[in-house]
Amino acid sequence: MIITLVKEKKFMAKLTERLRDAPIEHARRAVFLAANEVRSEAIFSIASGSKSGGVVQKYNPNRMHLQSGPNQAPATDTGFLISQISSSVEVSGTVAVGEVVSSAPYSKHLEYGTATMLKRPFMAPALRKSTSKIKRIFIREGLIGLKGSKK
Repeated sequence: MIITLVKEKKFMAKLTERLRDAPIEHARRAVFLAANEVRSEAIFSIASGSKSGGVVQKYNPNRMHLQSGPNQAPATDTGFLISQISSSVEVSGTVAVGEVVSSAPYSKHLEYGTATMLKRPFMAPALRKSTSKIKRIFIREGLIGLKGSKK
């Protein structure tokens, strides 16, 4: 317990000194890294993993496509969905806000489903899968302390 307190005090002193110079920059960097982590996880879930929805004929361009099954991330075909996932950070005063967006017109239908298609979520699962990495990013950048974190 004593060793932990000493480590935590040293850690906090180092972070306090580091943040004194550029706290907004550390927040922007942490939010940027966190948003990119979620974006990367969403892309990875689309581009990899087995898909069990069956093979269908597609046109324009003419091809066979292996679909994803319900509750699986969508299967990539032309790469358009992946190319439309972006992340950004906006800093206003002392607040940094990250955003991860899929701007493909059919993204909402895949994420939430429709009356005729069960959902194929990829954004919400990406955020859930990235939670521990995001926490480590915020600890490393000095925005949250070690208390209660797993190291």
